[in-house]
Amino acid sequence: QVQLVESGGGVVQAGGSLRLSCVASGNIERINSMAWYRQPQGKERELVARIVAEGRTTYVDSVAGRFTISRNNGENTVHLQMNKLEVEDTAVYYCHLNSGVSFRYIYWGQGTQVTVSS
Repeated sequence: QVQLVESGGGVVQAGGSLRLSCVASGNIERINSMAWYRQPQGKERELVARIVAEGRTTYVDSVAGRFTISRNNGENTVHLQMNKLEVEDTAVYYCHLNSGVSFRYIYWGQGTQVTVSS
């Protein structure tokens, strides 16, 4: 019943900006954290940014200072503001939800393509 829907991907020149959004809906018992992962073509998926329930955020070193993750708690929406984009940021970006109390449940969005051109 839980669904994550991403939006905001597209094509942008290096140095530009994009803002990704992810809306979580359905029977969510408790949100422990939400995150963004990315997977470049032919490479493994990696964690980009994560925000936990208390609001603390973490970033992979390659995006620190350029990307900002934020969450709208009332609407169960998470955003990823991406500034000063680089060609190396090109990937499919996936929204990730960690939920549950006694058990932990993991949900993934369908992914949104981000392409950065030089």
